[in-house]
Amino acid sequence: MEVCEGDSKQESTDAVSPGANQNSRKQSENGDPPLKIGEHYLVRRSDDTWHPAEIIQVRPSEQECGKYEYYVHYDGCNRRLDEWVESDRFDYSYASKDSIKNSHNATNHDQPDRKITRNQKRKHDEINHVQKTYAEMDPTTAALEKEHEAITKVKYIDKIQFGKYEIDAWYFSPYPDEYGKQPKLWICEYCLKYMRLEKTYRYHQGECTWRQPPGKEIYRKGTLSVYEVDGKDHKLYCQNLCLMAKLFLDHKTLYFDVEPFLFYVLTECDKHGAHLVGYFSKEKESPDGNNVACILTLPPYQRKGFGKFLIAFSYELSKKEHTIGSPEKPLSDLGKLSYRSYWSWVILEILKDYRGALSVKELSQMTSITQGDIISTLQSLNMVQYWKGQHVICVTPKLVEEQLRSFHCRKPRITVDVSLLRWSPPKKQIKTIKK
Repeated sequence: MEVCEGDSKQESTDAVSPGANQNSRKQSENGDPPLKIGEHYLVRRSDDTWHPAEIIQVRPSEQECGKYEYYVHYDGCNRRLDEWVESDRFDYSYASKDSIKNSHNATNHDQPDRKITRNQKRKHDEINHVQKTYAEMDPTTAALEKEHEAITKVKYIDKIQFGKYEIDAWYFSPYPDEYGKQPKLWICEYCLKYMRLEKTYRYHQGECTWRQPPGKEIYRKGTLSVYEVDGKDHKLYCQNLCLMAKLFLDHKTLYFDVEPFLFYVLTECDKHGAHLVGYFSKEKESPDGNNVACILTLPPYQRKGFGKFLIAFSYELSKKEHTIGSPEKPLSDLGKLSYRSYWSWVILEILKDYRGALSVKELSQMTSITQGDIISTLQSLNMVQYWKGQHVICVTPKLVEEQLRSFHCRKPRITVDVSLLRWSPPKKQIKTIKK
């Protein structure tokens, strides 16, 4: 399960190479032969900083004959930062993995040598989007990760035009071959049809009659609306939604089997129509008790509170169903931060006003958040202890107020007005067995 709400291509850099431009120019003159897959170099990123990177794929340049482009992965960074670069962005004076490591470590030699707790390391890794190594994973997870990485290793689509926004793609998406290798796709923001050529897109804009998602509008407040779209009734729309979403989600695997899912699409409306902001999908029948399968806020709308609105909306549906749910795991790095922030705020708001003893089970029943998610959240806040075989909440009014003032526990900017939710749980289908 993936969730996206956070910064886009912004990561810390660890290596600076002031003399690299001269080296790279010498290497790239006169149509040099391509560098090899698997080699490591310092690469100049779009913000003019330098970072160690590995070459993942090579292709001839479409701009200059005899030149090549290289798909690189920046060491220690999330794969959404992987990108195609030209040869003039390499520093060839650091052309070995060992020298890259030495350069990478040299920037840190003045840092104090201090130990950190496991909890501090986890928080650091979440905030800085540090990925786990295969050695840190259990064998089954590591095997699945390797298989997933092999299939989705190279991102060919660099950008999409979606309404008024030109958006950088983050990850590979399995569009059909004639579309999946295009550097840019043009996507209708209303019907989600994807096209290779701008002229086709412009013509489609004049012909398309869609101005909102299909399905039923179940929530409206101000300019915000949420539509419930059944994957069985609107299969093509939901498939196109999944293909586009995969450009921004690493571990999403739902592309074509959309019929068992409901999609809750958040839009922002103006005089032109309902503009897609984000969505979450949900299994009609989840054997694992998941209330969200996949959740995404499109990059132009991130850091504006829409992601937490979608999370809150999913829990309001769970409350109406009288069920307790959790997002499908694993969560992405940004997903962990968004959910942990939402869970923290919900729990702290209850603890702030509650008088008397309150158990984890009671908290779960009040919020529709699973006990496991509540316990992990309380542990991150240092508000729970394990005593005589059960978890006991340990808080003071002062501690709650301090946490509520912290950045990661603040009230969401956009909240769900439950009085405007026009939705009731679908009737469960009862299967009869013929004798």
